Amino acid sequence: MKNRRLAAPYLLWMTLFTVIPIFVVVYFAFSDSITGGFSLENFAALGSYSHIMAKSIYLALISAFVCLIIGYPAAYYIASLPPKAQRWLYLLIMLPMCMSFLLKTLSWVSLLEDTGIINSLLGKLGVEPLPLIRNNGAVVLGIVYNFLPYMIMPLFSVLEKMDKRLLEAASDLGCSPLQVFTKVILPLSVPGIVSGLTMVFVPAVSTFYISRKLGSPGTVLMGDVIETQFKTAYNPNLGAALSLLLMVIVLFCIFLMNKFSGSYKEEVTI
Repeated sequence: MKNRRLAAPYLLWMTLFTVIPIFVVVYFAFSDSITGGFSLENFAALGSYSHIMAKSIYLALISAFVCLIIGYPAAYYIASLPPKAQRWLYLLIMLPMCMSFLLKTLSWVSLLEDTGIINSLLGKLGVEPLPLIRNNGAVVLGIVYNFLPYMIMPLFSVLEKMDKRLLEAASDLGCSPLQVFTKVILPLSVPGIVSGLTMVFVPAVSTFYISRKLGSPGTVLMGDVIETQFKTAYNPNLGAALSLLLMVIVLFCIFLMNKFSGSYKEEVTI
């Protein structure tokens, strides 16, 4: 009974800021914008945004795997250091998360734009300005920069807790360093990989400010469309339907990742 009382503030918080907003989104998604009655017209209009949804998922997946490629070696290196060095490097990884998301994105605009810092330096070297901004690559760069810590942190947590005696045993049994990594380290770090991919993919697929500042006018992602429906088009019903569709897709991707992680872990254990 005492534990339930201690959980009351958390349950109240979840109800006010998670459960009720979800029900509000569902209500607007299934209601008509004029009469307020039950309607499926909002979902019938989702087909025209299928290419934007596909592009959002595509860029989010690319960004997540780029974060994995960069974040795994970084997390592995930090986990191999003494505890004092781990704490300092972990602090440096978390430090950018304390800065404004908008400020970090605008800093990349200053670096990448045609008259920005990088192209100005290249111009002094006699190199023509490069198209560093207003393309998909710049959007991926912005997503990776902002969400890379979300990949490193779960990977570091898994790698740091890994039993080092397993690595020594694999080496004693004749495994090469590459075999130790592929047969021991990599399988045991799958939960961290899945957690990192999920933590990067979920915010990346719904981002909107990065694509607006670093992408071209044609780089419209799902977050941009949802924001437009609420703030510019004044059609919260369609915006709610798009948000609900995005929520379902994200939950489905999380389900697939967790299922893959569980089945892979069972295979390694056996």
